[in-house]
Amino acid sequence: MRSSSGPPEGRPTVLSVRQAVKRYGGLTAVDGVSFDVGKGEIFGLIGPNGAGKTTMFDLVAGSVAPSAGQILLNGVDVSGEAAHRRIARGLGRTFQIPKPFPELSLLENVLLARQDQTGERLFMNFLAPGRVRAEEAAARDKAMDLLDFLLLKRLAHEPARVLSGGQRKLLELARVMMADPAVILLDEPAAGVNATLLEVIIDRIRAINERGVTFLLIEHNIDMVSRLCNRVLVMASGQPLCEGTPEEVSRDPRVIEAYLGGA
Repeated sequence: MRSSSGPPEGRPTVLSVRQAVKRYGGLTAVDGVSFDVGKGEIFGLIGPNGAGKTTMFDLVAGSVAPSAGQILLNGVDVSGEAAHRRIARGLGRTFQIPKPFPELSLLENVLLARQDQTGERLFMNFLAPGRVRAEEAAARDKAMDLLDFLLLKRLAHEPARVLSGGQRKLLELARVMMADPAVILLDEPAAGVNATLLEVIIDRIRAINERGVTFLLIEHNIDMVSRLCNRVLVMASGQPLCEGTPEEVSRDPRVIEAYLGGA
């Protein structure tokens, strides 16, 4: 198995990581990691605790800046751009522990994620009130459609504090979808979720992917990774260990030793 490979034939590359390095003083958390994610893929990033995968994920998201290397989105080097700039380029992310605004309704939480509305510019509310109202109505309709798609419509007007952990993950997906991302970074979507809601989350991720959205998934739940991902990159000690299909990497002796502890 090659240690690094590109997207399947026929899939254009939408996300590229080139020899990414992140140092914190004398500690190198990510050391020369490269991979490509093709349009419409669900690409997994896994590894044991301390492997550097969370730091790698944050480098792609723009939460931290690389010490060396490049992050490219649709061929554009975004290595020096902050996270909000990457959202504008179509790169959205979720968080392992969702933190919605607890006293706002689900609908309000989703509406907050809408990008670049005319009404955000104060004077446009006076200069083009009709346009502002039309955009607000369209945003509300879209938010309700997303809540319906993610099986949360019946709770649309309830405060987010009433949600379970799994429902918060679904709300997080609705929020990121509100920004119309082409690529979504999923941070541990299975963490803290019961088995029933996990099936819902897996089903909705597949449905979003079928719409053409690309995913980069970091996850400890190997069953979820195997069911969702086209390809997987395994990291260990900050470096790429191997890459391939979930079936290939699960049989690799290096993965069994590093990730499964030799079991």
